Amino acid sequence: MLDALVAGERDPQFLANLAHRRLRAKIPELVDAMEGRFTEHHAFMMRLFLKQIDGLGEMLDELDEQINNAMLPFQEAATAISTVPGLSELTAQAIIAEIGVDMSVFPDAAHLASWAGVCPGQNESAGRSKSSRTRGGDSYLKAALGAAALSVTHPKDTFLAARFRRLYPRRGGSRALVAIEHTLIVAVWHILANGEGFKELGADYYQQRNQSRSKIRAVKDLERMGFDVQLTPSAA
Repeated sequence: MLDALVAGERDPQFLANLAHRRLRAKIPELVDAMEGRFTEHHAFMMRLFLKQIDGLGEMLDELDEQINNAMLPFQEAATAISTVPGLSELTAQAIIAEIGVDMSVFPDAAHLASWAGVCPGQNESAGRSKSSRTRGGDSYLKAALGAAALSVTHPKDTFLAARFRRLYPRRGGSRALVAIEHTLIVAVWHILANGEGFKELGADYYQQRNQSRSKIRAVKDLERMGFDVQLTPSAA
């Protein structure tokens, strides 16, 4: 439609009929939108803007090609990282660009999480917590982890989403998201350091864990009272 306007077409109905796919359901609105004053000066300016958009698109294509070539030695690591929910191939590339793939520079996952700035601060005095703000960390890495953490809160059937819903009422949205970011970067460290794959624990992980803990606690209480306890699953 924009190209037709630049070429000199001014008939609103004709321009609206150039719409594709979902826009075709809005042809009446498009006809109304095409009504109005559009001079040769507007066409000249529109032509310049379209050329600028095309030029930027070509630059982005060249950058994508350059990034893909630079990532070839790390493709296996990027593919492994992208198995973590919320971490797309693009996010995996951003993470590797910031932390590399050699995890020997981080003694453990906690060191990486701290360096990334996704650990709550520990500012205490006389046993009272004054602040739990996270440190600055790497801004590009934090941005990638933040976007990933937001994306994993929407599904209902994953461990990370269940973890967010569990933390949200007690800690609030911001702290719950930082906790998810922490979980993500810890998973990345284990993948890169030990070659471990991501294990999806499931949305019912906490429910099953609580049931197991309750069972163990009940058995211990009975044993302290002098009972010999043997558990047999019910037939139901």
